[in-house]
Amino acid sequence: MRRLKTALILLVLGLVVGFAFYGTYDFYTGKTDAAFVEAKKGGHHEGPGLPMSIPELVKKVKPAVVNISTTQIIKFRRPQFRSPFGRDPFEEFFEEFFGRLPREQKRRSLGSGFIVTEDGYILTNNHVVERADEITVRLYDETEYEAEVVGTDPKTDIALIKIDADRKLPHVKLGDSDALEVGEWVVAIGNPFGLEHTVTAGIVSAKGRVIGSGPYDDFIQTDASINPGNSGGPLFNLRGEVVGINTAIVQGGQGIGFAIPINMAKQIFDQLKEKGRVIRGWLGVYIQKLTPEMAKSLDLPVRKGVIVTEVIEDSPAEKGGIKEGDVIVEYNGKPVRDAHQLPALVAATKPGTKVKIKVLRDGKEKVLKVKIGEMPEEETMARKADVIGELGLAVQDITDEIARHLGIEDREGVIVTGVEPGSPADEAGIRERDIIRQVNRTSIKDIDEFRDILRKLRKEKSVLFLIERGMRRMFVVVKKR
Repeated sequence: MRRLKTALILLVLGLVVGFAFYGTYDFYTGKTDAAFVEAKKGGHHEGPGLPMSIPELVKKVKPAVVNISTTQIIKFRRPQFRSPFGRDPFEEFFEEFFGRLPREQKRRSLGSGFIVTEDGYILTNNHVVERADEITVRLYDETEYEAEVVGTDPKTDIALIKIDADRKLPHVKLGDSDALEVGEWVVAIGNPFGLEHTVTAGIVSAKGRVIGSGPYDDFIQTDASINPGNSGGPLFNLRGEVVGINTAIVQGGQGIGFAIPINMAKQIFDQLKEKGRVIRGWLGVYIQKLTPEMAKSLDLPVRKGVIVTEVIEDSPAEKGGIKEGDVIVEYNGKPVRDAHQLPALVAATKPGTKVKIKVLRDGKEKVLKVKIGEMPEEETMARKADVIGELGLAVQDITDEIARHLGIEDREGVIVTGVEPGSPADEAGIRERDIIRQVNRTSIKDIDEFRDILRKLRKEKSVLFLIERGMRRMFVVVKKR
């Protein structure tokens, strides 16, 4: 009897320890629900919309993921100024031993993409195919096709390309990125460093990240490993649906990658396919974020929203009755949080649509009906219109997230988010992600000071910038036209 009792006690303890170990194992891996237990076992799920195991998911979607290689012909300019002593002796030395240096060179780069229709439309990043002279798409079965660019949208870094195949192609299903939850598992597939169809997995670390890459930043942050070459590739949920386009990484950081929400691509897909570009809504105001200190000093009852600092003449905003000093707190039923959100809401509105805009004016709420216009080519609605038109560059404030992304501590100045090809800024050598610290030897704190100084310098023929690029600082002269 004593032996039987001992055996029973050991059996019970064994079951308890076994369940405890099982629970600990599940907690450690983060796979606590039935779907993840099945994923861990490699089990099969039947029915639409149910989670799959990662091997099952990869097998299903991999054929629709493509590798993209591009070739760009770079033409070198001869030096503008020659040596006063004749030809450069080093140039003569190299020509004697290696022949005359080439005046053009082919630059090759790699990226990823995914097929979205059976007739060969492919989504990728704009920076993957931008300025490419040749685009080659390599499918999972190793067949290759020349691709053409159908449409691009630099502001969101999304591009649509197409290949002509003699068969129906496997294609992905687009999911709902708004339904993604922080902590949810995701899978990235791409071409990092030329390693074709590499699969990595991780979780959604955060949503709505602003990293300074463009005016409509709204990135999904993930710790799924993303490396150079992954750009343009898909980010899948465990239902095998694309929820993001892998786009950026933090330099020097590990486990921090960013993907464009697929809903953003879905919004502009038809326009890229039919028009080759994106037509956006336009309000015609300059704005800045309403800070708690500002709200307190203005005796405002709200702590979120944006302040209108200027209304463009003859714009939809002026026609709709919006005035300088108004605090916009709601756009067509959606609360306005900050100066980054409002431009995105307006841009997503079809031109010609009448919207209700709630403002605070003299402490009282007022609802205005405004007919949204079409955004002019050079307008971005983020306090940049005059800067882009004159110098050919777009800038924005250095937010906490941008500072963390770039690994910088000093937030004073502005970051360059866009440079127009062939513009004065482009010819002066200014690049995206350069940080402008001074204008004509005057330090600037933010975009407001940057814009104010440029206004005072409108009659000047050139502007002197002190820019920071990585660990270096340099002066750059931008000559106006």
